[in-house]
Amino acid sequence: MAESAQWHDHAARERSTGHGEPLDESALSGEVNDWYQRGVQFLDSGNPAAATQLLTRAAERMPRSRLILEALARAQFDAEQYEDAADAFRTIAEADPDDDYAQFGWGLAAARLGDYEMAVTHLAVAAAMRPDVRYYTQALRGARATVRSRAAAGKRGRS
Repeated sequence: MAESAQWHDHAARERSTGHGEPLDESALSGEVNDWYQRGVQFLDSGNPAAATQLLTRAAERMPRSRLILEALARAQFDAEQYEDAADAFRTIAEADPDDDYAQFGWGLAAARLGDYEMAVTHLAVAAAMRPDVRYYTQALRGARATVRSRAAAGKRGRS
């Protein structure tokens, strides 16, 4: 899963801190903040399973925290829990449709689940919002190629 960790690190550096509105304006406090911080540390150190446990606990306490949901979605993706990751990224994107990273994450998770039409939809939105982010357009090209390949294979199978 080194590839997924790489896109997380790269995405975190490229995202502007002012992009999108948080789902919940309240500050993280006490144990929730501790769970979040430790969860991110586990995620950054390559232990997404442990990160998922802590971040799930934090999300249960603060289900509308965009910060927690994004970290949880990243951890779920890296832990190969693609359905859960897609749900978390979808929650963020539905609250803020202009969140390119949530659209991107939703698209990647959909691709891992084999739903390439859904993947293309959300990867295209992310790439349109941020055409300067090369890995968004690369992921979109890959998903589109898979859709075309599958369509061509289906046509050959019906001939």
